Amino acid sequence: MANPKRIYLAGPEVFFPAEEHQTIVAGKKRLLREYGLEGVDPLDTELALSNDEAKPERGQRIYQANRELMDSCGAIIANLTPFRGISADPGTVFEVGYVIGQGKPAFGFTLDSRSYRERAGATDLDDRGHAIEDFELSDNLMIGGGIRDSGGQLFVAQQPGEHRFFSAELFHRCVQALARIDRSNRS
Repeated sequence: MANPKRIYLAGPEVFFPAEEHQTIVAGKKRLLREYGLEGVDPLDTELALSNDEAKPERGQRIYQANRELMDSCGAIIANLTPFRGISADPGTVFEVGYVIGQGKPAFGFTLDSRSYRERAGATDLDDRGHAIEDFELSDNLMIGGGIRDSGGQLFVAQQPGEHRFFSAELFHRCVQALARIDRSNRS
């Protein structure tokens, strides 16, 4: 394939220590290449940041660079394992919604097999009296519903992965499902 389909790789891995991030991303990209696909990591930008630039401006430039990367991709695979709370990383959730909004398929995985409601305390109301949704989904209904409507799929771990926040096996399942859709679209 001369120009492999580009796949945006979303998830909290960008916050891992550099060596750990690089190792995980290299494995993701290697697997995607085996399927004739190209992995695109959020840190693959050619962005040069200066400490002289105000932090909000640096953040805006990172957002714009990542949006351009997403625009250049034909699908997304997102690590939706809860990160820094009971839900997926909010930046990752935004990226999933952004790609779905462009009519592109989204695939995701989570290492937490509990439903959103279970992670929120397995009760109808939180400590402030606010309702907790109960649709037996792994996260907020908008995430799962969006992925499903995009033609993608969300994979949920049945056992812990090799890493607290990453599973090569679940990522592989996403790639296989994406490759099946990609092949059927070319037929």
